[in-house]
Amino acid sequence: MVMKHLLSIAGTDPSGGAGAQADLKTFCAHGCYGMNVITAVVAQNTQGVIDYMDITPDLIAEQLEAVFEDIAVDAVKIGMVSVPETIRVIGEKLKQYKPPIIVVDPVMVATSGHRLLAPESEQVLKTVLVPLADVLTPNIPEAEVLAGKKIYDFSDMEAACRAIAAMGAKAVLVKGGHRVSDATDILFDGNGFHYFKGQHIESMSTHGTGCSLSSAIASNLANGMELETAVGKAKAFVFEGIKHAEPIGKGHGPIHHFYEMYKKAGLL
Repeated sequence: MVMKHLLSIAGTDPSGGAGAQADLKTFCAHGCYGMNVITAVVAQNTQGVIDYMDITPDLIAEQLEAVFEDIAVDAVKIGMVSVPETIRVIGEKLKQYKPPIIVVDPVMVATSGHRLLAPESEQVLKTVLVPLADVLTPNIPEAEVLAGKKIYDFSDMEAACRAIAAMGAKAVLVKGGHRVSDATDILFDGNGFHYFKGQHIESMSTHGTGCSLSSAIASNLANGMELETAVGKAKAFVFEGIKHAEPIGKGHGPIHHFYEMYKKAGLL
């Protein structure tokens, strides 16, 4: 099989567990060639975000042009995009170059519940990036913001999926996370719903799980999987990564992106 080329558009994580670094590790773990366009330089670690600096829209545009003018891009994963001008320039370039697969992880609400985007940025994300998404992967707090309604149960998750899909996303995966007892995710593919049941693991190694899940979905789709299979295998990838993670850092450490590769190589 020809190696696929995947592009991450995201912020950095110098501790290596989330953002652009998690995306690259995930792409590589799925046999893909990974590339990065950096939207923000973030000072963060396993204990939290300390500070960040947005990259200028012009430089983001130039990064995108540098990749697309030279290398075929089989899929794009979009993560942290915090400024309206950044969102707009990414939207313009994606419309120009038309990558075949776009997975958007709408980084809008922190685990603490803190809103990460200003209202203007939220609105631009809804109107510019959501309609470009082949798959959108909000967690429950993000789905609540996008859909404009609270989510308490599975029927609410389904309603949020439909509301977000009505904004233009081809498929929506609302991630159950810690607000649903069995960590069930719900995928709406435009026609019907698919449930992906999970289980909670008592672990401190959960840093970058959302980034890794969306990147794994993008990788699986680029590698030719059907959507439902791509999502199921991506969820299993993250589960195994949490289950077999090494304790790294003083806070919530990263998942083990290369567990299966290390096991096959006899390193575990």
